[in-house]
Amino acid sequence: MNDWVHDLPVVWMAMLFFGATYIVTAIIYAAVVALATGERARAFKSASPGMLPPLGILFALFVAFTAQQVWGDNDRANAALGREASALRAVVVLAVGWAEEPQARLRTFISRYITEAVNVEWPLMAKKTANLSVVPQDLSDALELTLSLTPSNQGQQVAQREIVTELDAALAARRERIILSWAQVNPLKWSALLVQAVCALLAIAFVHCDNRLSSALMMGLFATGVATSLLLIAAHDRPFLGELKVRPDPLLQIMLEAPRSRTVPPVG
Repeated sequence: MNDWVHDLPVVWMAMLFFGATYIVTAIIYAAVVALATGERARAFKSASPGMLPPLGILFALFVAFTAQQVWGDNDRANAALGREASALRAVVVLAVGWAEEPQARLRTFISRYITEAVNVEWPLMAKKTANLSVVPQDLSDALELTLSLTPSNQGQQVAQREIVTELDAALAARRERIILSWAQVNPLKWSALLVQAVCALLAIAFVHCDNRLSSALMMGLFATGVATSLLLIAAHDRPFLGELKVRPDPLLQIMLEAPRSRTVPPVG
């Protein structure tokens, strides 16, 4: 599905999906009504109503499996962002165990990394063009600075190890969120959903071809369910694109919560 569809506000996306679904339903209804004459009407009417439940169940299964993938991707993207933010915040907190100059440099590296992630990586992830080929320079500099420091007491030794661990965790979480930014329901799954919906609508039209009002009502109800299902999937299909996208708020919060530089006296 094109990026412009995913980037629509939910209200406009709803109008698009409901409108398109009702138009297709009206075309199917009109075609069956026009063809339901003479022998064809008897042939249509002979369609077994028992086919409707299996077709509906198949469509529901397709929706459930697709929605599970989409919502799972969103949950994992939020979890990865949470781990990344927690790791970076831990680095900022642990840095207070060092002298004022290393503290300030580490906070600067973290701040610049977050700024680049928000202003550069997020738009790239929305376009599925972010890549893992380059390690963020600011996190690399933060790691290099941490390893270059010489601990003067046991507390600084522990802080140094923990900062290295948290920086590695932040890099791992970043890799995961970039990988998840490529996630999307593939065209085959969308095609399967649409074909199954059309089959169910045709079956409803055939079974009720002798009662136009009943046919229109039943097809309208099913079309509403189809449009709602497609809207829910499309609105969450791209984790980092659209009105319901994963936002970098946890990362921005770190910049607001970062403690001021202060020197902790050595542990005797």
